[in-house]
Amino acid sequence: MSATAKPARGRPGPGGGGGPGGLGLPAEKAENFGPSFKRLVGRLRPERWKIFVVISFAVFSVGCSVAGPKLLGTATDVLFAGVVGAWVPAGMSKDQVVAALQAKGENAKADMLAAMDIVPGSGIDFDALGAALWLVVGVYVLSSIFSWVQGYVMAGVSQRVIYSLRDEVDRKLGRLPLGYFDQHARGDLLSRVTNDIDNINTTLTQTLTQAITSLTMVLGVLGMMIWISPVLALIALVTVPLSMVVTMMIAKRSQPQFAAQWKWTGKLNGHVEEMYSGHELVKVYGRQTQAEELFDETNERMYRASFSAQFISGIIMPAMTIIGNLGYVGIAVVGGLRVASGQISLGDVQAFIQYSRQFTMPITQLASLTNLLQSGVASAERVFAVLDEVEEEPDPVTPARLDDVRGHVEFDRISFRYEADKPLIENLSLEARPGQTVAIVGPTGAGKTTLVNLLMRFYELDGGRILLDGVDIRELTRDDLRHCFGMVLQDAWLFGGTIRDNIAYGSGSATEDDVLRAATAAHVDHFVQVLPDGYDTVLDDEASNVSAGERQLLTIARAFLSDPAILILDEATSSVDTRTEVLIQQAMARLRKGRTSFVIAHRLSTIQGADVILVLENGAVVEQGTHDELLARHGAYHALYTSQFTADPEEAVASR
Repeated sequence: MSATAKPARGRPGPGGGGGPGGLGLPAEKAENFGPSFKRLVGRLRPERWKIFVVISFAVFSVGCSVAGPKLLGTATDVLFAGVVGAWVPAGMSKDQVVAALQAKGENAKADMLAAMDIVPGSGIDFDALGAALWLVVGVYVLSSIFSWVQGYVMAGVSQRVIYSLRDEVDRKLGRLPLGYFDQHARGDLLSRVTNDIDNINTTLTQTLTQAITSLTMVLGVLGMMIWISPVLALIALVTVPLSMVVTMMIAKRSQPQFAAQWKWTGKLNGHVEEMYSGHELVKVYGRQTQAEELFDETNERMYRASFSAQFISGIIMPAMTIIGNLGYVGIAVVGGLRVASGQISLGDVQAFIQYSRQFTMPITQLASLTNLLQSGVASAERVFAVLDEVEEEPDPVTPARLDDVRGHVEFDRISFRYEADKPLIENLSLEARPGQTVAIVGPTGAGKTTLVNLLMRFYELDGGRILLDGVDIRELTRDDLRHCFGMVLQDAWLFGGTIRDNIAYGSGSATEDDVLRAATAAHVDHFVQVLPDGYDTVLDDEASNVSAGERQLLTIARAFLSDPAILILDEATSSVDTRTEVLIQQAMARLRKGRTSFVIAHRLSTIQGADVILVLENGAVVEQGTHDELLARHGAYHALYTSQFTADPEEAVASR
């Protein structure tokens, strides 16, 4: 997209782009995994020393955890040796007892006893047993401490990275042209800023530490199993490829179901949001039944996909359990035979069984991390796509300054188009002198709002220039330019907060008296005074606790307070009643005094007193003059005006 980004056709001007659509869900799979993964890892570079600490403590934690079963096996050997030692008659040496058993032909017992460290008749050595158990407790406590430290440090690393990413995205959104927001659904953009960044946070927090822990655990456990008994280790390893094959087969069948689950979840969210935001229209047009039927159908499809996905993926753990139990039986049988033959101690068999149970868990975790990593990288790819968007043309390095704005505006042969092959405004010139009220009228799509957006530099011109007090607006910074304007739009925008705060939004240094004067001038004071909390009344996010007309009056009061050099009124009285409209027109007349004003109007009765009326058709000024002059010409303006005050608008247009 070029720096002069244009909105999609049919959605020009502010407020376009997307309409109601449910919050998007993080993507399942990245399109370019390698580059996106490297870029995500690259954002960890400033935290590399802390990541080294995380890796070190993760290794220490796993090392202690891996040593635990072996040390516990030593305690078991002490206990077993004590029991056997108490059974052997005192006064005989171990060698004598072994020789006696061999003489009786009990070679298996003799071999087992020969491999044990016993003192005949001594019983259990509780001092040695206590020392072994305390050592086991110690290594597990150390493992927990190391695990807590690495989790704490990694949480800080991931939060700092996400904080930086979120801040960068927020600043990027402020530098993107308005056309970008017109071309992208709001729900999808909001999802990138919230859901996707949260998903990246989850991925960073869980994947790095879990991957290090799981990999270290696999290597450590495998090393201990081989050290204890290569034969038993071979039995345990046989189950690994079998488990992986089964997991892959099940995952392959569940993946399409998960994709369908996300798809129908998104559709259901979108449908619910649309029905909620437009519930009044749904009821007015009697579409409740159809809405419910569509909801039921979508909900049913989501249920089936979710059930299949959860059921199929849920088979993995039982299958892994069966395979693990088969390996457990093999280890128990072979281990028991080797204990009986004196080839391995009972404590080592116990430790090996624990290791075999631990061995498959980190492998399963590593497999599940691949899905989490894919999802996280896919989210990162979507966020990076926003960061890579072409920004607005930068402000000039040495901008011009307008210390005292008079409001002299000139459009000098400007050209603009939303799509390269569809010109909208071509070679348009007009002039608004200081203090003049310029009304812009014309049919829908003629370019009225676009003209104002170009004046505010929400879009960049394709040709020509716009001058403010003789200075090309491209020589000014956007902040300096826009501080010259006050806007009242047809769609009243209010934020969650008090009425006082919403009015004071027009000026960063407004006093209580300033707010009251603006409210009185905009005829807000009379309805605010009857509210229980007056100016302290808190508006909700949609300002639904005041009427549409009252919302419009509040935005007009905000414009009064901003005291701009140039006013832009885009059908500013469309939501107020006729009586209030007259009052607002009078207030606007006072506000416009000495200021240049651009008024976009559909109700032509509101602009009869304008100094100049511009009639736009297909991006060109086809007529220009006062109300009386244009009516006398019987042209485009006469047709528009007549159509609003005759019973047959088509006849009025045809009479042109």
